[in-house]
Amino acid sequence: MIKKMGVRWNLRQLMATRDMFNTSDLVPLLAERGVDLSREQVYRLVTQPPQRLSMDTLAALCDILDCTPNDLIAIEVTNATVAKPAAGAGAPPPVQRTQIRRPRGA
Repeated sequence: MIKKMGVRWNLRQLMATRDMFNTSDLVPLLAERGVDLSREQVYRLVTQPPQRLSMDTLAALCDILDCTPNDLIAIEVTNATVAKPAAGAGAPPPVQRTQIRRPRGA
């Protein structure tokens, strides 16, 4: 059996506790710390867990929000266990396509 792990991304909640409700508020704060991201990139960073995150971006977010990486990222078990398929057991599952949603007015 394999444990299926996931992450809970708490950036939006941490921003709200510091009265930051617009994702665009982060753009200049990140730029001050040498992290140049577009408004769209920051929007995605705030609204969904990133698959990859640079250490520079993580450090800048922690500095801006006065928090630690543990405050931003919570590791959790999404399924208690997943049965590991036997070798050669049928076709692989279908690939799920990712959709990119852009903010309105961008």
